[in-house]
Amino acid sequence: MALPDQPKFWTDNEPLECVAVLAETRDVVTFCFQAPSGALFRYDPGQFLTLELPVPGGPLYRTYTISSSPSRPMSITVTVKVQDGSIGTRWMMDNLKVGSRLKATGPAGTFTNAGKPGEKLLFISAGSGITPMMSMTTYLYDLGPDPDIVFVNCARRPSDIIFRRRLEHMANRVQGIDLKWVVSGADPYEPWTGYQGRFNQLMLGLMAPDYLERDVYCCGPEDFMTGVREALAGLGYDMARYHQESFHAPLQQAEDVPEDATPDEDVASEVVFSISGKRQTCTQTDTILAVARQAGQNIPAGCTFGVCGTCKTRKLSGEVHMVHNGGITEEDIAEGYILACCSHPIGTVEIEA
Repeated sequence: MALPDQPKFWTDNEPLECVAVLAETRDVVTFCFQAPSGALFRYDPGQFLTLELPVPGGPLYRTYTISSSPSRPMSITVTVKVQDGSIGTRWMMDNLKVGSRLKATGPAGTFTNAGKPGEKLLFISAGSGITPMMSMTTYLYDLGPDPDIVFVNCARRPSDIIFRRRLEHMANRVQGIDLKWVVSGADPYEPWTGYQGRFNQLMLGLMAPDYLERDVYCCGPEDFMTGVREALAGLGYDMARYHQESFHAPLQQAEDVPEDATPDEDVASEVVFSISGKRQTCTQTDTILAVARQAGQNIPAGCTFGVCGTCKTRKLSGEVHMVHNGGITEEDIAEGYILACCSHPIGTVEIEA
């Protein structure tokens, strides 16, 4: 497919079509999508998509980090790892085939090194937390000048390291991608001569002696990221230069609310749904999303923490108390949008639903 003279960029008004399903490890799969219209993809490396999965019983919204790079805009990929008890990822593994189409929202997210190509970087990840690091590393590799990356990834065993061959291919072709693998145990009948055990301060000092000069990007399970934060803080690292991908980010400042208005569980409010005409009474401590569900109104939602932006809804009138985690931009707020999952009605609020 040739690039158009005046490229059209994909928006989430168009579905994604699966064009490839690629096995990465025994329990990790990459799904590659293109826009049916041929539109190109524009996003920052490290951002995520929210997919609408048509599971039995109704749509399920799940957020996945984009593992591809915006420097390769003709397709977009997500790389998923099936976990015990997972519903959405298991459905994808069992049902998503070449030719399948899904609705998606995004891209979104602030976990990115976009606009900072000259940084000395330290990427630390575990398991499928490698996906945003893969996107950012590929982007820097494609830019041309040699990057300066110490890339640390932790896995259970060598065969569980996602993207290992692709990353080693890039590291073999440019200076400045320094790969460091850490495994909990070796594979049977295959010797392992790299780092083994739990990632710790001693390993950090050996892998990146100049870590105090680097910007750190971390992604993985919550307990892993907690351990990394504590290790860096204990070594005197400037935590203002630490970034992590997490759906439990610190709450941000409240938006779109009078200074003297805070939610009160004893004060009644009301939400009006403009399209259906329904009205639902509630209290100020109820979220717009919860009120919508009580009224039988379907507002798509993913993380419910104010991160993914799936529940973005236009507010037509009234005031809300909204405390989000980066899932909405200042431009969207200025245009009247709110995140239903973390917005509380102050008085009567009318939304476009």
